[in-house]
Amino acid sequence: MGILIKSARVIDPACGRDETADIYIKDGKIFKISQNIKPSTTDDVKIIDASNLVACPGLIDMHCHLREPGFEYKEDIESGTSAAALGGFTTVACMANTDPVIDSVENLENLKKLIKEKARVNVLPIVAATKGLSGEELTDYKALKKAGAAAISDDGRYVQSAGVMMEAIKEAKEAGLPIISHCEDMTIAKNGAMNAGALAENSDIPGIPNAAEDVAVARELMLAKSVSAPIHIAHISTQWAVNLVRLSKILGLSATGEATPHHFSMTEDELKTYGPFAKVSPPLRTKDDVKAVIDGLCDGTIEVIATDHAPHSMDEKRTTVQKAPNGISGFETALAAAITALEKQDCLSLSDIIKKMTVGPAGVLKIDKGTLAIGADADVTIFDPQKVWEVDTSKFTSKGKNTPFDAKKLRGKVVHTIISGEMVVENGELVKKIRKR
Repeated sequence: MGILIKSARVIDPACGRDETADIYIKDGKIFKISQNIKPSTTDDVKIIDASNLVACPGLIDMHCHLREPGFEYKEDIESGTSAAALGGFTTVACMANTDPVIDSVENLENLKKLIKEKARVNVLPIVAATKGLSGEELTDYKALKKAGAAAISDDGRYVQSAGVMMEAIKEAKEAGLPIISHCEDMTIAKNGAMNAGALAENSDIPGIPNAAEDVAVARELMLAKSVSAPIHIAHISTQWAVNLVRLSKILGLSATGEATPHHFSMTEDELKTYGPFAKVSPPLRTKDDVKAVIDGLCDGTIEVIATDHAPHSMDEKRTTVQKAPNGISGFETALAAAITALEKQDCLSLSDIIKKMTVGPAGVLKIDKGTLAIGADADVTIFDPQKVWEVDTSKFTSKGKNTPFDAKKLRGKVVHTIISGEMVVENGELVKKIRKR
């Protein structure tokens, strides 16, 4: 069956398109985009009225945690990718900090089997930089690339040894894989549980100074320079981290960066209301840091908006800030949170936001996605950019209900999600069957 999307505002930053048009999907590919398309009478075509809606390339999240295998009580591949689809994501890249860690070809192959059986969206496995996420012995990057790895990262942990990380960056380049760094020097962060500052001091909770991130970012950039290799900085949250990545680009380093909706729309003050539900790594910081991250998004220093979807059980989060695990469940709020926080900025249009959730991550991951070009896979997100809705975590499809966006009003709501020409979300509801593969 084909699909004809009628009268949408078609935004495709990869092709420089922003116009009202129809999109004709045939055989799982983008077949035609123009006005007043009339399909052949012999074609079996589903028609979607997208008047007053935006149709864009399927969103890509290059940083999430699906928790399976090992932590299915937090999330599993089916629940996580179902939530991703409802959030408009057609492709996600999942981190390796599962149990077992995805640090071998055997573990990667087992994960791929689970993905094939359970995933509702395209899932790209990110594999560990070091065995067991230990920060000591490198995994076999070339073998993992051959087995289907999309990227390298010890996300959730910082590779504390500069020598090990330099070798990792070099080996990742030789294997042709992007390497992603969680920048948090633990000799500085220590046992901190929130941003260092007056709020932490008044709460008698150990704080994490900006320097923990800044020092780590500076190190990664210098290591990448030393071996003439690219580096991607995950979840940037501080003024100086933004400045360092900006400077590295001016100096010709091949560095890219990402920011999360919670880091560019929330400050540490959220902990006053949401407590452990606002505890993330890196921590929510100050207004000045939020402004710096937004400035980095505006001027192109930061190319990617990623969710860092990190679901936890309610029992784990219903404790003290110090004891609670880090993480926010982000799939189902990311697009709306980005639109709500960023479109009001003079320097960012809706097209710019979509670019950072499509073209940006596709470029870092080197995948043939994030476009509505003729002949491309028909991965399409259709959303209402004006729809205001109140977040209700009890209605989340993700097992993770942990988010400080709960009860907040956001603008922008996904209506349909299409993957390879197949409806996965229709009229805001998940299509029950799992996609054919």
